[in-house]
Amino acid sequence: MFSFFKKKKIIPHIRLTGVIGSVGKFKQGIDFNGQEEIIKKAFAIKKSPAVAISINSPGGSPVQSHLIYSFIRKLAKKEKKKVIVFAEDVAASGGYLIACAGDEIYANSSSIIGSIGVIYSSFGFKDLIQKIGVQRRVYTAGKNKSTLDPFMDEKKEDIDRLKNIQLDLHKDFINVVETSRGSKLKKDLGIELFSGEFWSGSKSKELGLIDGIGDANIVLKEIYGEDVVIKKFEKSKGWLAKRLSSENYIDSLSNVIEEKSIWQRYGF
Repeated sequence: MFSFFKKKKIIPHIRLTGVIGSVGKFKQGIDFNGQEEIIKKAFAIKKSPAVAISINSPGGSPVQSHLIYSFIRKLAKKEKKKVIVFAEDVAASGGYLIACAGDEIYANSSSIIGSIGVIYSSFGFKDLIQKIGVQRRVYTAGKNKSTLDPFMDEKKEDIDRLKNIQLDLHKDFINVVETSRGSKLKKDLGIELFSGEFWSGSKSKELGLIDGIGDANIVLKEIYGEDVVIKKFEKSKGWLAKRLSSENYIDSLSNVIEEKSIWQRYGF
């Protein structure tokens, strides 16, 4: 009996859920610091031929997305393991960047995939504070320190500077996707893959952004057999964060609004 179970394949399964970055007071988003140990433990299972990763994220911090992507690829190379990624509701923007750490990417036919672009959004309150009689007083050392201040008129040089940064980040994102997907990308279908547009899982398969349609349990059993053991790894929310977030309604509400605004770009 012991030898029977010993021969079963074990596939570690990491689950990454939420906005990418340190979101809200209790930093409950997906970030490298919070996921590093879990990813290490998953890759440390010696006899596993692969590591599975499910991701459900509308994106967020470009830096944290890159850090997680690079760490996964580093460990995959070091431990000589295949990485299989499964997109759930959404793998968009930074969520898709992390998904590109997979040697293969699967999704549901109704998943939202893509949004290979960079976004910055804010509000302008200059007319509002004038209307209610509030004066804005800002003193800086460094002429660009108040760039894109929401209480002042926009300046063309500020916008141009921001656009240049966005273009640099966009190039980095495109490089990750092209390096990961290579010849799988269908660039001859008349669709601009790097415009920031997003698609259903079915369309993403046609475009080469993913490899197939299917969920983790079904696909892993098809590849590694019905008796494969799927060992789950997921960061748990600390007791203190749960207790405090439930007691502080204002903080909890602001966290929800912050995350919701990002999810809503993709209809969720």
